[in-house]
Amino acid sequence: MLQVALGVHRRGDARNAAIIYEEVLRRDPRNPDALHLLGLALHQQGQSQRAVELIGEALQARPGDAVMLVNRALALSAVGRAPAALEDLDRALSIKPDIAQAHYGRATALQGLGRLEEAVAAFDRTIALWPKHASAYIDRGNALKDLGRHDAAVASYEAALALEPGNPTIWYNRGAALRALGRVGEAIESYGHALAARPDFAVAHHNRAVCRLLAGDYPGGFEEYEWRRKCPDFAENRAFPGPEWTGAEALQGKTLFIYPELYLGDVIQFSRYARMAEARGARVILAAPPVLHRLLRTLSPTIRLAAPDDAPPAYDLSCAMMSLPLAFGARRDNVPAQVPYLSAEPERIARWKARIGTAGLRIGVCWQGSTLPYAAAMQRSFPLAALAGVAGAPGVRLISLQKHDGLDQLGGLPPGMAVETLGEDFDAGPDAFLDTAAAIAACDLVISADTAVAHLAGALGAPTWVPLPFAPDWRWGTEGADSPWYPTVRLFRQAAPGDWAGVFGDIEAALKGGFHA
Repeated sequence: MLQVALGVHRRGDARNAAIIYEEVLRRDPRNPDALHLLGLALHQQGQSQRAVELIGEALQARPGDAVMLVNRALALSAVGRAPAALEDLDRALSIKPDIAQAHYGRATALQGLGRLEEAVAAFDRTIALWPKHASAYIDRGNALKDLGRHDAAVASYEAALALEPGNPTIWYNRGAALRALGRVGEAIESYGHALAARPDFAVAHHNRAVCRLLAGDYPGGFEEYEWRRKCPDFAENRAFPGPEWTGAEALQGKTLFIYPELYLGDVIQFSRYARMAEARGARVILAAPPVLHRLLRTLSPTIRLAAPDDAPPAYDLSCAMMSLPLAFGARRDNVPAQVPYLSAEPERIARWKARIGTAGLRIGVCWQGSTLPYAAAMQRSFPLAALAGVAGAPGVRLISLQKHDGLDQLGGLPPGMAVETLGEDFDAGPDAFLDTAAAIAACDLVISADTAVAHLAGALGAPTWVPLPFAPDWRWGTEGADSPWYPTVRLFRQAAPGDWAGVFGDIEAALKGGFHA
């Protein structure tokens, strides 16, 4: 009967194989082969915890069975017990060193634990034993990409494509690595191959849209960016009753309800479109995080503000904030770049000007963005110490505009570097950026990482320098020092990944060339 079950199992029918294994165990409850194979069949059906228990019983009878150890490790990994899985795999390999599946399982467990260099070595061993294992090349590419070794990641994905040329996931991952290398056109092409194989691949559409925007194709990019709503991890997909404004419908005399997406910097950047809607004759209701309401009131005295999830009782049309550029037909040459479109409160400006004073070249600095995984992966933040050369320039005063993350760096500055802080009451109230906006007005220049502070300074029309990583966010484009979104912003770009020293060398040279507010 066990042989019959094995035949069924090998044909891919784990469910019926499990039924036969259970019958074997009713007759022989301690049969280690039946326990092991039933565990494997259940793991293949998603019942991995039960598989761990059954294969564990089998191992009591055969503690040196390398195959059982490997299969229990697979089940342990599936239930999130990577350290225990590694123990089983190491035991299996000490018994039988050339089990390719054990090396692969070990590699994926190490990858899950963030031990990426070890994972790459384990993938290399897997591939040496199992050269046609496409998944090993894919996972190896992912580990290399996470290590920042994007050229090697591309090579690994291309080795996988040689085995599975129609696999959309490989084309998708290759696109991400190419974008990180600044090879945006090739990334767009790679996403295209993914979509040819799987036209409804929403995340590939989204990432191709971002690359198209980065390359300056705003009409095509914003159109494809609508796929964000179908991405499984897009948390901002609010649904409100009534028709959505697409740009085709006249706004004169209509009430347009705009609701927010993404993060505070995005709301600051795209709130400009609320004023454009008013200019077309709309009565605008702008939903936004309450912490921004007081700042956003300076957009227009007639724009009504609402909380993000509170649909007003009556409106004619609605539009997601990130769909506004598409509705307005945005191109790089027609972005509404009239600044300032936000302003600081006059009494706060007076207060912070008095506190900061007028001596020297006052440079407001913000170096650290969000540490959430999505933001950390973009590598937009720079170390505060990178500003040491700027701080040492004659007459320069660095004034911290930083809040929350990154403040610990103030305690580890290089010798001779000074950064002034603005006290515990700086933006301590329930509203965001009110004091920051006023402090920006009291400074001659802002140097900010690609964070909400950079967008705020740009929206205020303040002279602002933004150091950018090698693969920047789409809104800054791929080349040039100017931004179509903010005419007072100057961009400083890395020449190579991680080259903050070169960026700040350029900034120091620009200061020496003579900065005038």
